[in-house]
Amino acid sequence: MKDLTNKEFELFRDYIKKRYGINLSDEKKSLVYSRLRGLIEEMGLTTFEQYYNCLQKDKDGEMSKKFVDKITTNHTFFMREKQHFDYFTSHVLPYIEKKHNGSKDVRIWCAGCSSGEEAYTLQILMKEYFENKPGWNTQLLATDISNKMLNKAYAGIYAKSSVADLPSTWQTKYFSKHSADTMMVKDFIKNDVNFTRVNFIEDEFKFKKEFQVIFCRNVMIYFDSNTRTKLVNKFYSVTENGGFLFIGQSESLGYSDSKYKYMIPAVYNKG
Repeated sequence: MKDLTNKEFELFRDYIKKRYGINLSDEKKSLVYSRLRGLIEEMGLTTFEQYYNCLQKDKDGEMSKKFVDKITTNHTFFMREKQHFDYFTSHVLPYIEKKHNGSKDVRIWCAGCSSGEEAYTLQILMKEYFENKPGWNTQLLATDISNKMLNKAYAGIYAKSSVADLPSTWQTKYFSKHSADTMMVKDFIKNDVNFTRVNFIEDEFKFKKEFQVIFCRNVMIYFDSNTRTKLVNKFYSVTENGGFLFIGQSESLGYSDSKYKYMIPAVYNKG
């Protein structure tokens, strides 16, 4: 297998930027090489340019999906950035309960859900909050661009070590033993999370109702400022008046002309 040339790296960088809005810095060249090498060899190809040409001829999009699965980095865990979940429980859920007590309909979008820990954390928090308040529909939408991550999220199987820091009552109530080293999210939690694939760049946001809450954390750091601004405005258009947007602690809406109002670090409101 030949090395990844600068020209070939530029081809891949332009391809993923155009289709998915993701920026690959020069420092990512070695990552692209290491993550694509095995796939290219499995296909019986000898150069990265040959693989790129196959991508260009990909008609059904399956090769493109495998490509983005390989390139994107997915790292998350249960209760990541805990202060967000504390705010969600203490401020956001009471807001939803008060405003939507008539319909009892909760509409939350976990955008960029990765392997599912964030989506399941939100679902557990809702189950806890609405446990003695019957009639509430707490299903949530969880999306990602990676089919590989969506499949893992849908399975809901995690290492015991990743669940260990959750409250012991949660571990018993919401998880069951899957193997000696793994735990599985129980069906009554999994069944209320709808996982599906969404490409923020290409897909239009066609939802029947607006969302009360959108979580899109640690995703926009991979986009340039223009792409981020467009995405935030798309989020704003599908957020109800009074609804919330959560982004990553390392992110900010200061780069955009968004109409969201700052609440606490990385939490914004559509006032």
